[in-house]
Amino acid sequence: MKCKVIKIGGALIEDAGLLNRLCRKFASMTSPFVIVHGGGTFAGQFAERLGIPRKMIDGRRVTDRETLEVTVMVYAGWINKTLVARLQALGVNACGLSGCDLNLVQADRREGQSIDWGYVGDVRLVRMGGLELLLQAGVVPVISPITHDGKGVLLNSNADGIAAAVAETLGMCYDVELIYCFDKKGVLTDVGDEGSVIPCLTPSLYEKYKQSGMIHSGMIPKLDNAFKSVSNGVQAVRLIHPDDLGQPDAGTRIILEKQWMRVEQ
Repeated sequence: MKCKVIKIGGALIEDAGLLNRLCRKFASMTSPFVIVHGGGTFAGQFAERLGIPRKMIDGRRVTDRETLEVTVMVYAGWINKTLVARLQALGVNACGLSGCDLNLVQADRREGQSIDWGYVGDVRLVRMGGLELLLQAGVVPVISPITHDGKGVLLNSNADGIAAAVAETLGMCYDVELIYCFDKKGVLTDVGDEGSVIPCLTPSLYEKYKQSGMIHSGMIPKLDNAFKSVSNGVQAVRLIHPDDLGQPDAGTRIILEKQWMRVEQ
């Protein structure tokens, strides 16, 4: 059976019009699917309103105890439930979850490095049982990027990594397509030109574009997760604009070198 894991980025959450169009596309889907969402800048905005200072190192947020509390409230609360409510209004029987619900996603706190990032967790495992029960019941799981360590501690995890881990786990029972929906038409050779989409990206091309600086910043961890998923058996991985969801040839497809050779033939 086919199943899609669709990760929607924070920028889409912040764009009401784009999010509404995406939810309508979700409502038209017939095969099972799972949604994983990011958080955008909402947590930072709420923290500022509460007078909690933003702590950054090299442009990345440090999740201390106060920041974690806000992040959980915003990601697993406001954003997750708002998204579920919009889907329910369109007839999609969605269920909002965080990693601790159903013991769904466990993570390890990132430690042993020169920088203490606080309550940031790297995904250790995804448990199939709860997801499979929901999917078999016709329910759409909507997963926030809040995980737990299995010892009572909540953690803030990367949504791209969660989506990849969920796709890999479901791949044991389903033919899974992992889709990263974000605010570009795909991976671009020129960020200022939406027509410069790379239709297929192989590991060798990826390394070439990274070395040239064409692919950089936040796109690198996203693509690292994408290639990891393909290597671990996920049937297909694509990066697309939400308006193109449902179009099989849209965006950038992530493939291994051996797959590229078959495409060329």
